[in-house]
Order: sequence, then structure tokens, then C-alpha cells
Amino acid sequence: MKFKVVLEEDEEVGGYVVSCPAIPGCHSQGDTVEEALENIKEAITACLESLGEKDIEEFLEKPSTRVLEVVV
Repeated sequence: MKFKVVLEEDEEVGGYVVSCPAIPGCHSQGDTVEEALENIKEAITACLESLGEKDIEEFLEKPSTRVLEVVV
């Protein structure tokens, strides 16, 4: 399964914070980009394991999340 994730540099503490918008509450972090991405894979797996099959199907049927920039 493929999921989009949002990766942000944590300038205050250092490292990176990563979340999976398709699964509410699914977040992780890491000292490097690579570590953060590996950790979010584990977090996604754990979140999916805690859900029922019907819940997983609902997540997969949602339209794709898009990350866009806007100018204000």
C-alpha cells in the first residue's frame, strides 16, 4: 500500500517530524530524513494493525491527499 506523508524539519529541537494525513493521529519523527521515513512506515503499520479491515478500506477509498502551497 502507498501512503503520502508530510515531512517537516524540526528547527527548534532538530531532526524531522513526519505524519500520514490519510490516517489521523499517525505521526513519527527521526534524526535524519531516512530515519523519519523508516519510523513513519512502522507507525503506519502499527496504526493499520490496530484498525479493522473495514476501517482500512475506508482509508484507502478516500481521495488522495494533496499537499499544496498558497501565497498569502
